[in-house]
Amino acid sequence: MPTSLHEERLKLVLDTLREHGASRILDLGCGEGPLILALAGDDFFQKVTGLDISQPALEKCRRALAVAKIALDGRVAVVNQSFAEADPNLQDYDAAILLETIEHIPPARLSKVERAVFNSFYPRLVVITTPNQECNDLLGVPAHRLRHPGHEFEWIRAKFETWSRGVAGRNGYAVEFSGIGWAHPAFGAPSQMALFFRDG
Repeated sequence: MPTSLHEERLKLVLDTLREHGASRILDLGCGEGPLILALAGDDFFQKVTGLDISQPALEKCRRALAVAKIALDGRVAVVNQSFAEADPNLQDYDAAILLETIEHIPPARLSKVERAVFNSFYPRLVVITTPNQECNDLLGVPAHRLRHPGHEFEWIRAKFETWSRGVAGRNGYAVEFSGIGWAHPAFGAPSQMALFFRDG
C-alpha cells in the first residue's frame, strides 16, 4: 500500500499507463529519477527515456539506476536535453509524463513546452501531475510561499483544468482529471492529474 503522497502518485501514474497499454514512455523532467526507476523496474515497460536539462540531477539518476542494477541500454536511457524543443527522435513513444514538472517551468515558456510535447513528440497519452495550491494551507505552507523554492507557480484546480482543456482543444486531445491523495471536501486533493489522450 502507498505510504506517502509521492508513492501514491507514482502508483497512479504506473497504473494509468498499464490500463492504457502504454509501454514506451518519455519521462520529461526526470530529475533524479523517481519515476524512471519505477518504470525501469517493471518489465511491462519496453522502452523508458528520461529527459532533463540538469546534468547534476541526471548524474544522481544514473547512480540510482546503477544501485538498482538497471542498465542504461536500448531499453532505458537518460538524456541531457530540454523537452521544450521539438525533436523527431522522440515521436516513437506511447506516453509522455510530466510528473510534478510544469510548476518548475516559467509561465512564459509553457506554450513552447506545449508545442514540443503535443505537436512534435505527439504521444497518444500525456500525463501531467502538479500541486493543488488550494491545499497549501492544509499542508502548513504559508500563503506567501510555494511548496518548493524551485516552483514558478502553483495552480488551483480551476486554473489547471482551464489550462489543460485549452491545451487539449488546441492539439486534438481529450482530457480527464483526477486528484491524488486524501481529498478535502472543499479544497480537493493535494496533487492533481490531467490525463490527455488523442481525441478520435
